[in-house]
Amino acid sequence: MIRVVIADDEAPAREKLERWLSDQPDMAVVGSAEDGLSASQYIERFRPEVAFLDVQMPTLSGLHVAAQLEPSSAPLIVFVTAFDEHAVKAFDLNAVDYLLKPYDRDRFARTVQRVRERLHTHQSGAAAVAIGRARTPSCERLLVPDGERLKLIDAASVEWLEADDNYVNVHTTTRTYLLRRTLQDLLSQLGEQRFVRIHKSTVVNLGSIGSLTPLFKGDYEIHLHNGRILRLSRRYRDALFARMGQ
Repeated sequence: MIRVVIADDEAPAREKLERWLSDQPDMAVVGSAEDGLSASQYIERFRPEVAFLDVQMPTLSGLHVAAQLEPSSAPLIVFVTAFDEHAVKAFDLNAVDYLLKPYDRDRFARTVQRVRERLHTHQSGAAAVAIGRARTPSCERLLVPDGERLKLIDAASVEWLEADDNYVNVHTTTRTYLLRRTLQDLLSQLGEQRFVRIHKSTVVNLGSIGSLTPLFKGDYEIHLHNGRILRLSRRYRDALFARMGQ
């Protein structure tokens, strides 16, 4: 069975998708969410093959949900939208699927068939993740694991990021979270207006920097407001100084 998660903040829209998907003998709805956070939790929990995401939802839009997924393991994503045809053309329609509200049975059937074809050729949701990130250039909130669930934290509360093999330690004002992401991936998502790389394995929030102390051969110590000391590599020194001087 093809496991499906659907997300829409309008109950009639969710019910319509559930009914029509229940008519598909090879598909099963494993999660039905009314907002982006719940959708992300269902995707994390059930690892579906497909997700139907409304583009406009509370807490996180469908695009933000897609943007925070890991490309290699993301489900195929069908964006559901009430945007007009002109706006929909902003999507790369060769890379992702979409349903334009109000859609009929024929349009739904074509989308489902295209999903089956993509699954048959082992395509992932990487293209939809890329589109989500391109259309949400910086996130004010970040999804992080909290026990067996996910929760949203304010990006401004992140003080620094530390690469750890295939993971990143996200250090906030109150605790540390471990994400399976790349450092550059998170830097791009959080936005380089607020964050800057200071070492090949370290990114810092500019607002968390208290002072700098020169060391040797062009390196510096960065003293955060919380007392933490980080190393600034000379490779990234000029870029940081330029940002701090803006």
